[in-house]
Amino acid sequence: MQSAAPSPGFTRADAIRRIGISERQLKGWEKAGLMQVAESYSFPQLTALRTLANLKAARVSSAKIRQTLQAIRRKLRDVDDPLTELRVYLDGKRIRVQVGRQSMDPESGQLLLDLDGTATPSTVALPPRIQEDAATKVRKAQDAEQWFLRGVELEQTGAPVNEAIDAYTVAISLDSNLAAALVNLGTIYFTAQDWTRAEKYYQRALDANPKYPLAHFNMGNLHDERGRREMALAHYLQALKLDPSYGDAHYNIALLYQNTGQAMKAMRHWRTYLKLDPTSSWADVARRELEKLYDSAIVRGRKNPA
Repeated sequence: MQSAAPSPGFTRADAIRRIGISERQLKGWEKAGLMQVAESYSFPQLTALRTLANLKAARVSSAKIRQTLQAIRRKLRDVDDPLTELRVYLDGKRIRVQVGRQSMDPESGQLLLDLDGTATPSTVALPPRIQEDAATKVRKAQDAEQWFLRGVELEQTGAPVNEAIDAYTVAISLDSNLAAALVNLGTIYFTAQDWTRAEKYYQRALDANPKYPLAHFNMGNLHDERGRREMALAHYLQALKLDPSYGDAHYNIALLYQNTGQAMKAMRHWRTYLKLDPTSSWADVARRELEKLYDSAIVRGRKNPA
C-alpha cells in the first residue's frame, strides 16, 4: 500500500504515522485535554504531537504534562497553547520551556541555562564544563527535532526533494538516533527506487528504535518490493504487534496472504482493515478483494451435481 500524494496539512492518519504513535495514544491525549480532537493537523500541531510523544516516551504522566501546561499559561499569560507556540522539552526528569534564548522552569518561572550554555543558572550549582555539556546536549536534541520537522514540512509542501534530504541529514547529524528522520530519509530513497540506501536508513532506524512500528512497516514494504515475501511479512507482523490498529499493515499482510494462497488469513486481515478504515479508496479495493475470496470459498464448498 503506497502513500497518497502530499496535500495541505496533515491528516490524522498521516500525523499518527509520522510521529510514531497509535490512534489509542492520540485519543488518550485528547481525553486528557492535551490535544484538541481533530481530523487534520497544521505544522505547529504536528510539532505539539511530537513533543507529547517525547514526553510520554520518557514516562511523564498526562497529569504532569497538563499541570505543566497550566503553569506555563499562568507564568506567560500571552501564551494560549504552549505546545504549539513554545518549545517544551525534557531536561533530565524536569520539563522545561524555551523562552527566547533561555530555558524556564514552568512551575517557578525561574530562568535557567540559556541554550548556548553561556549563562550561569541561579538554581543549579554545577561545574562550568558540565553546564556547557548539558546545554549543548539540550540544544542539539532540540535542533535535531526542528530540522526533522523542517524536512517533514518541505516534503508536505512539495519542495525539491534535495532540500528535504538536506534537512533530514542535518537532523541525523545532530542526533544519530532520531528514528523518525532516518525513516523519512529512507522513504525518500525508497520512492526513488534506491533500494540500497533505503534499506540502510530503515535499518538504522530499527537499530535506534526497534519498537517503532513505522520503521518495521517501511522495511516490510522494501522487502516486499524486492520479492522477499517472508522478510516482508515478518516486519509487517512486528508492526502489528507494536500497533494492532495499524491499518496499512493489515492491508499489506492481507495482500501477501492472498497472493500466497492463504485465503483464511487474508480474509481475517481484510476484515480488520475495513473496520479500521471503512471509507477510503483503499477500503473499496479491500472490499473487492474480500468479495473475491468469499466467492472463491463458496465455489469450492459446492458439491458436484449427482
